[in-house]
Amino acid sequence: MSYGRPPRALLFDLDGTLIDSIQLLLESMQHAFDGRLRAPTRDEWVAGIGTPLRTQLAEWCTSDEEAEGLVTRYREYQDHHLERLTTPYPAVLDILTWARTKGHPTAIVTSKGRGMTARSLDHVGLSALFDTVVTYEETARHKPQPDPVLLALDRLDAAPDRALFVGDSPHDMHAGRAAGVKTAAALWGPFSREALMPAAPDFWMTSFRELPDIVRQLD
Repeated sequence: MSYGRPPRALLFDLDGTLIDSIQLLLESMQHAFDGRLRAPTRDEWVAGIGTPLRTQLAEWCTSDEEAEGLVTRYREYQDHHLERLTTPYPAVLDILTWARTKGHPTAIVTSKGRGMTARSLDHVGLSALFDTVVTYEETARHKPQPDPVLLALDRLDAAPDRALFVGDSPHDMHAGRAAGVKTAAALWGPFSREALMPAAPDFWMTSFRELPDIVRQLD
C-alpha cells in the first residue's frame, strides 16, 4: 500500500458473492409460488437477485396483500432450510481473514433482511469479520441505487475513491459505480459475464482468491 494512505475499504454483497445460497433463494421462490398460475421462471427470478424481496415479488402481484402472502410463504421456506442450503464460497474465510490482518475496513452491503443476514453469517462463521453490515431495513432506497453503499462508506469513514465493492449482480455494479467506488464482478454467482458486462465492472473475478491482487493493483 502507498505510504500514508489508509487501507482500502472492502465492501461485499452477500448472496452469490460470499455465500452460496442461490438454491435456497430459488427453492424459496418455488415454494412461495407453488399452485399459482402466474409465476417467474428461474431466469426471471435470478435476474432480480440482489434487489429486495418485495421488489422482486411486486412484479408478480396485483396487490400489497397478495405480495405479503408470498413474502410469508417465501420466508417460511427460507427459515426452515437456510442452514441446509447455505455454504461459504471457497477461500472466503481465508481471504476475509487476510483483509482483517491487513487493516482493511470491511462491510457487507446486502438487500437481505437483518435477521436472515445475521443468521447466514453466523452459520458460515463470518460474523466477526465485518466492521458494519448494511441490510434492507437501513436505507429507503436500495441497490441498484447508491444509498446502501454510501451508508457503508459513511460508517467506515471511508472515501469512495479508497473503496472497492465486490458483488455478483448488475445491481451491485450499478450501486457501486453510482457511489463512486471501484467494482469487481464475482463470476461464481448466478449471473454470467454477458449479463454483467453492461454494468461495466472495473474488475472481473473468477475466484475469491484474486482479491488481494486486485487490491494491490488499486494501490
